[in-house]
Amino acid sequence: MDIRLHDLLLMKKQHPCGSREMKVLRTGMDFRLRCTGCGREFMVPRHKIEKHIRQVTHADEQNPDNGA
Repeated sequence: MDIRLHDLLLMKKQHPCGSREMKVLRTGMDFRLRCTGCGREFMVPRHKIEKHIRQVTHADEQNPDNGA
């Protein structure tokens, strides 16, 4: 699964605050994620989090440059 720094992950289950979107702050054997709803940061092993991802929005797709 291609997950890069600053990507937004849409999860299958929601965080206790109600948000389903997480921002990737660190990748590797573990992911450091930030909940976009409450701002809490946490680390999760890669093999656990990859099962719970519904959609990945890459950082370059979020802020497209218009050739400027």
